[in-house]
Amino acid sequence: MKIAVLAGDGIGPEVTREAVRVLEALRLPGLVLLEGDVGGVATKRHGTPLPVETLDLARAADAILFGAVGDPDCDHLDRHLRPEQAILGLRKELGLFANLRPAKLFAGLEDASALRPEVASAIDLLIVRELNGDVYFGEKGIRTLVNGERQGWDLMAYSESEVRRIAHVAFKAARGRRGKLCSVDKANVLETSQVWRDTVIEVARDYPEIELSHMYVDNAAMQLVRNPGQFDVVVTGNLFGDILSDQASMCVGSIGLLASASLGDGTSGLYEPIHGSAPDIAGKGLANPMATILSAAMLLRHSLGLEAEAARIEAAVAKALADGVRGGDLGGTMGTAAIGDAVLERL
Repeated sequence: MKIAVLAGDGIGPEVTREAVRVLEALRLPGLVLLEGDVGGVATKRHGTPLPVETLDLARAADAILFGAVGDPDCDHLDRHLRPEQAILGLRKELGLFANLRPAKLFAGLEDASALRPEVASAIDLLIVRELNGDVYFGEKGIRTLVNGERQGWDLMAYSESEVRRIAHVAFKAARGRRGKLCSVDKANVLETSQVWRDTVIEVARDYPEIELSHMYVDNAAMQLVRNPGQFDVVVTGNLFGDILSDQASMCVGSIGLLASASLGDGTSGLYEPIHGSAPDIAGKGLANPMATILSAAMLLRHSLGLEAEAARIEAAVAKALADGVRGGDLGGTMGTAAIGDAVLERL
């Protein structure tokens, strides 16, 4: 079982280190962890955020444990040299089109949520975000208008086949949960969203047991804070999914708790916390590693088929939180390594 560990920039190496400690503590037979450079650190060492060696390592691995990318020192570089291009490149080159982002309020964190405790306690949802389309991958550019002004433009587009494959992932996920799927779009003003909605309705015929609903993205954002308990599985495009999943993180208390899985047609996948590189606290041992540890649990479940081991990690994190283990993001004082120690003790 080969896992490529791509720690990246900022707090990436710190939080990834704790997840690796947890994986090693399971003593899985045949587990091999291989490290590679990615992001800003790769640009500085190799002249590109996604070196050929790293891409080859990722292709050969059964799964990828990813930290974070983003380095202010690289902000002046051309876009293709910036750290963020590494994650976009990995998704494209490995065909990772489906991003799974679970959000659930852990017991004991009711007061940490930005919502009222009785509202927050009902949160248990999964956001399925399409990863390879939309404005992030569409044509884009900057042009000069006749009056001399610069105008930036980005093309939003989805084909029926792109929507169809992510819809199947979402319907299957709903089948394994509570049987409800909400498709989020903006079909009242966007033709892209009209194609999205029409295609999701078409795919729904293959899943008569799933309750399908539709919601405009602005209403979905409002409902996430008004009544998040109504959601089971949410499927949406790249742009809307990026925004809504970050919003969901504050509903459950901290972005330092949300894991994610990026999957393609096979079992290989990329697993990462949804937070960024947080350069302001990098190297200080202050970051919460729980999202990365939970990402490692998703890796075991989705890529290696180790459900029991994944559940053990999730239970250890839940127990640590219930016992009052808190980092700065949750109003506590514990550092990265101490939180890792606490999870390992309960594991």
